[in-house]
Parts: sequence; structure tokens; C-alpha cells
Amino acid sequence: MDANKRKQTWLIWYIIAAAIGMLVLQQLWGSYQQTTTIPYSEFEKLVAEKQVTDVVIGANTIQGTLTKPLANGTRQFATARVDPALADKLIAQGVKVTGAPSSGLIGMILSWVLPLVGFYLIWMFMFRGIAEKQGFGGLMTIGKSRAKVYVETDTKTTFKDVAGIDEAKFELNEIVSFLKDPKSFGRLGAREPKGILLVGPPGTGKTVLARAVAGEAGVPFFSISGSEFVEMFVGVGAARVRDLFEQARKAAPCIIFIDELDALGRSRSVGGFGGYDEKEQTLNQLLSELDGFDPSSGVILLAATNRPEILDPALLRAGRFDRQVVVDRPDRKGRLDILKIHIRKIHLDPEADLDHIAGMTMGFTGADLANLVNEAAVVATRRGASSVTFDDLIAAIERIVAGIEKKSRVLSQAERRRIAYHEMGHALVAATLPDVDPVQKVSIIPRGVGALGYTIQRPTEDRFVLSASELRHRISVLMGGRAAESLIFSGDVSTGAADDLERATESAVEMVTRYGMAEIIGPRVYKAPAPMFLGTHSIDKPVASESTLREIDLAVHDIAAIAFEEERQILTRRRADLDKGAELLLTKEAITSEDFPALGKELRIEPPLTPAAAHG
Repeated sequence: MDANKRKQTWLIWYIIAAAIGMLVLQQLWGSYQQTTTIPYSEFEKLVAEKQVTDVVIGANTIQGTLTKPLANGTRQFATARVDPALADKLIAQGVKVTGAPSSGLIGMILSWVLPLVGFYLIWMFMFRGIAEKQGFGGLMTIGKSRAKVYVETDTKTTFKDVAGIDEAKFELNEIVSFLKDPKSFGRLGAREPKGILLVGPPGTGKTVLARAVAGEAGVPFFSISGSEFVEMFVGVGAARVRDLFEQARKAAPCIIFIDELDALGRSRSVGGFGGYDEKEQTLNQLLSELDGFDPSSGVILLAATNRPEILDPALLRAGRFDRQVVVDRPDRKGRLDILKIHIRKIHLDPEADLDHIAGMTMGFTGADLANLVNEAAVVATRRGASSVTFDDLIAAIERIVAGIEKKSRVLSQAERRRIAYHEMGHALVAATLPDVDPVQKVSIIPRGVGALGYTIQRPTEDRFVLSASELRHRISVLMGGRAAESLIFSGDVSTGAADDLERATESAVEMVTRYGMAEIIGPRVYKAPAPMFLGTHSIDKPVASESTLREIDLAVHDIAAIAFEEERQILTRRRADLDKGAELLLTKEAITSEDFPALGKELRIEPPLTPAAAHG
């Protein structure tokens, strides 16, 4: 249990004990002394009857003891002090005289102390919690580390719970061996690296892998995000870094894990001020701590980022974060292993082919696959099934890739016909060209924000290197919908190919400016590299002279023109399949290669046109 949970538990039990104690004290006090308030006229009557033994006269009250108990059994009484002369006149007229007794200590508690205590408790439990989240939690806690601490019993994740990243696990096995037995690990003079940086795309399991290291080694695990160090007050981040390492040294052997290190370790700029100055101070303190602690003490620093290219070089030099472990997207075998882990939580139909699903999810991360399994379970639950079937997994893939079905979006018959030919153009071009993933499903059911139809292809294998011809064929598949519209509707094309054209143009620009695949340009690069693990590309203007930019435009034009002409040749030859497939789509709205065998056969086409013939 971490420190925050222990503090909250202690506070709850303290409040309960205090409330019980107050009740007990009230009962004891009530049994010890009970006082009855009586009218002043009755007080005078009791005096006349000689039933009052003693009195204590105060400024506003009179308290005393009776010889005989009153009707409620008490001998103690209290009454208000009244002017005797006025009382005599009123009594003579038969008026019952009663004074207003002072509230005393109990009244003061009810009117002042209790409201003050109530307001303090409201501030303590509500407003103070909000203030601490905003960085105003008090001067005594503002520099404290916000790391979540997981002790050995809390860190239940082990390497058995991590799949698809075997190389990364092998690298981190050394850390486990060191934490379990530091002395024998360094018997030959080797020292463990001070810092290990896990780099990879979002969702690949960097955080889970770090927790698995702590779980395997059975040591405390300090987890904190890089953004939690930086606040609006200058010096707070540096103080939190110092406090974090101080706590870690006391708990050694242990692991410190800093997630999203790029929020803290971004490369420093000259002339920074304000918030940037605070970030630099925090980074400088982290660098100082890395230089100051000895890894033989049993403190290992792990960090994770998906932007290693923007980290400060001083952070990555030897002696600080001197080892980088790549946690990349899993391959097909890795995806299958990850699926086997996540299906433990659901009831899966034994007939479901997980290997087939692993082949269809190329590019999915571990987080994507976990979401896929959960979505499949939701689909199966929605239809009242007793187990998750293969069709549920396919429906979940479509939900993730294409978006949710828009059954309420009503299209006219003319629009549905155009969309059917558009999607069938994609599918037939993909079914015809070599080195293109086969078609899994074609649909004209609207999905997501703007997709009026979609074509899903099933990768047969993972590809890490693509040739120029494969990239050209992918561009051809993207532009197959526009080519079908141009062929069927006599050149009267629609806006439905906007996304296809954008992606095709982006790929063509990448071929020319980044991969050097255009003969007119040559093997040169005119574009800055994209972020390493974010997978984002852009069609920003390449950095080149005006004459070179014109040659780049011509090269991109040639690639697009060749692809478009190639598609028209394919669809002209397969016009009968195009018409038949479109009519089948209009009838069934979604088809596979089993419904329409023409999607599964290949057709040899003539060699593509030369660039000169394309724009001649």
C-alpha cells in the first residue's frame, strides 16, 4: 500500500475514533451532571418553601441545588436572573415570570465552534484536494514528489503478462538479475547502466514492461509522469526530482520509472524564460541526480518516450541514459501471443482462428489488440451470445479501422450506385495487381465520420521494406475508386475520392522526396525525416530550389498519371466484373471473396506506361 493510501486510511479511522470518543464523553458528562431550567417564579416559590439548599448567582443566571428532586429526577436547576422589583409586580398580577437563560458554553459551541470546524473540514477534504492538483497544496508539500509507489505485493505484473516484445524482455532480464543479486552480477567488474530508455510507438507496452521488471525482481516501483515535475512555480520541478531520488535511495533496491520523458527532457533552447526556464531547471536537476547516484546502490532508472529525437543530447550520453531499448509494434507471432493473453478475460469460441486475426491486424500495437478483444466482447454481448466468435472479432476490426456503422445515414439510390462502383474499383484493382494484399471485405455501409463505403484488405505477411513497384501498386489501389467513377460515369467524378487522393499524393511525394524513387530526381532526399515512432507524415513543401521543385512536381504527376492509367486499363478489361460486383453490392451492401469469386482471381495486365507517355 503506498503512502497516500496509508494516510487516507489512517485519517478515516481517526475521524471514526474521534466521533465515538465525543459520544462517550457526552454520555459521561450527561450522567455526571444534569441541570433543569425552571421559570423564575417557580424559583421564588421553591425558595419560599425552603426547598433550595444553595445557589450560585451569576451575571445573568442563577444555578442551585434542591432538597427534593424535581419531576424529572434531578436536583440541579438553573434560571434566569430577573429584577426582583419588576418580578414582584408581575407575580402580583398573576403573570408567570420566566427569564431567558444564557446559552453558556454549549451555546457558544453550537453557534461558533461547530460551524468553524465544519468549514475547516470542507476545506480540508474538498478545496484542498483541488488546490493540490493545481499545484497550490501548501508550502510544506509543494516540492514533494508525486510518484505512485507500488510495493512488491502491488506489482503483480511479470514477464508472463508481456508478449510480442521478446527482444526488449531479453534486454531487461539483465536488470532483473542485477536487482536480485547485485554482488554476483558485478563479479567481473561490470556495472549496470544508470538509466534505460524505452522507446517505441504509443501503446506498445513500455509502461507494462517497466512494471514487469519490478514484478520479476520483487522490488518497489516508483512510477511518475514527466509532466508532473513541471509546475508554474520556478524550482518546484527540481525539488520534486530531488525528493523522488531521495525516497528511492531509502527504498533501494527499487526502480524509478518516468513515463513520457519528452515532457521533462526536451532539448534545451538558448534564451528560454518563464515556463521554459522552469523546465530547464528541472532537467538540469535530473542530469545532476543521474551523475550523483551509484547504480550499485540498487536504484535503477527506467524511462519511456515515443519522441526520442527531441530529447536533450546531454540526457542520452553514456553514464546517464546509456542504453536504449526499442519496444516496437509486434510482428505476426507477437500479435498472436498478445491476443492469447487478452482472451483470458473473455469467453472465446474454440473455433475462432486467432492466427487469422493476427494476420489481419498488421500495424496494431498491444493497446490496439487489447481494445480489439474488448470490442469483440462488447459485440458478442450486444447480440446476446454465450461466447465471442470469429465474426465478432472481424466486426471489432471493422469498428476500429473504419468506425461505427451509420445505419441512420440515408443515401439516395444514385449515391449508393456511385459508391458501389467506387468501392468495387478499389477491390478489383487490389485483386488484379501483384504484391497487393488480398481483399477481405467490400461494403457500402457508411461508417465513421465521412466514410460512405470501405474496402478491407487482409495482409498475408508483415512487410518492413517496400519496393518502388509495391508502392506504385498501393497508389493504384487508392486511386481505383476514382478510375471506376471516371469510367462508368463518363468522366463525371465526385468528391468521394478526396481522402484516397490525399493519401495517394502523400505516398507519391514520399517516393520522390524521401525515398529517391524518381529517375528524374535521382537518389536524393529533399524532405526532413518524420518523427521516428509517431507514424505521422505530411505533404509539406520540400526544401529545394525552384527548378528542383518543378522536377519534383513533374515526378509526382508522373506517378499519379501512370497509376490512374493503369487502373483504367484494369477496370476496362474487367468491366463485366465491375458491373456485376457493383450490382451485388447494391443488393447485399457488404460482400467478401466468397460471395464474389472475382475478387480472388488475378489478371495479367500489360506493362505500365512510361513517364513520357503518361504526361506526353
